[in-house]
Amino acid sequence: MIVISNRNEIRNKVNMLIAKSKSIGFVPTMGALHQGHLTLVEQAKHENDYVVVSIFVNPTQFNNKEDLNKYPRDTDADLEKLDSVGCDFVFLPAVDEMYPRDETLRKYDFGSLTHVMEGKNRPGHFDGVATIVHKLFEAIPATRAYFGKKDYQQLLVIKSLVKQLRLNIEIRPCNIVREADGLAMSSRNQRLTKEQRKVAPVIYQTLQKAVKMASNTSPDEIKAFVMSEINKVTEMKLEYFEMANADSFQPIIHFEKNKNIMGFIVVNLGAIRLIDNIQFF
Repeated sequence: MIVISNRNEIRNKVNMLIAKSKSIGFVPTMGALHQGHLTLVEQAKHENDYVVVSIFVNPTQFNNKEDLNKYPRDTDADLEKLDSVGCDFVFLPAVDEMYPRDETLRKYDFGSLTHVMEGKNRPGHFDGVATIVHKLFEAIPATRAYFGKKDYQQLLVIKSLVKQLRLNIEIRPCNIVREADGLAMSSRNQRLTKEQRKVAPVIYQTLQKAVKMASNTSPDEIKAFVMSEINKVTEMKLEYFEMANADSFQPIIHFEKNKNIMGFIVVNLGAIRLIDNIQFF
C-alpha cells in the first residue's frame, strides 16, 4: 500500500494506471474508519483493478468549529485497517494541499436539493462537500467512486455535481452498514459514552416502527410518533425527521405507494449528531 500526500503525484499515479487500461475505484473518507468504510473499500476492490482511499477531514463542510475540532482522528489505525483489506493507494493530503491560501472557495447551485434538511440546517455544508469532492475527483480521476447511503442527501448532491460538470466517473451508492443492534455505523459513534451508546439504537428502532405504521397512518401522525419516541429518551433530541421522495428529495404530504419514499432523521444525542434513514415505499 502506497501513501501519497501530493495532489499531482496521486493524479500521475492514477493516470499511469488508466493509460494501461486499468480501472480505478475511489473511496473518499474523513478517516476514523469503521467497518462501513471498509465495506466500501472491499466493494471497490471487487469491481476495480486498483483502489484509492482518501483520508481528509474537510474543514469547509463543518459549520460548527467545535464539531470540526472534536472529529475523531487516528491516522495510524486507519492505515492499518486499509492495508488489511488490500487498499492500493491512500491519498493523505494536508489542508493547505487541498486549499491553497490564494484560492477562493467554489460555489455550486443544486437548486431545491440543498434547501431542505441538511442543506437548511447546516448552511454552507454542501458547498463545502461539493468543493472537496470536486477537488478529489480532479486529483483522482477514477473509474468509479463509492459513497454510503447513510448520508443520502450528500449522495444526491454528488450525483448532481457529476452531472452538472459532466465528469467521467460512475457514482456507486452502497447500503448502510449497521452494528448488530441496528445503529448505523458512523465515525461519530466513537464519541458516545457507554450510556449514550446503549440508547442510540432507539433511532433505527423508531424508524422501523414508523415504516410498519405507514400503511394506515398519515405522514403527520408518523412525524408526531417519531418525535415522541426520540424526545422521551434521556439526552436525545430530535433535530428533524422528514419523509421525502428519494429521487427529487421533496418532502411529501401524502403517502403514495411505489413512489420511492424514504424517511430521514437527525438526532442529537448529547453533543453528538447522529444521522440515519430508511425506505418506506
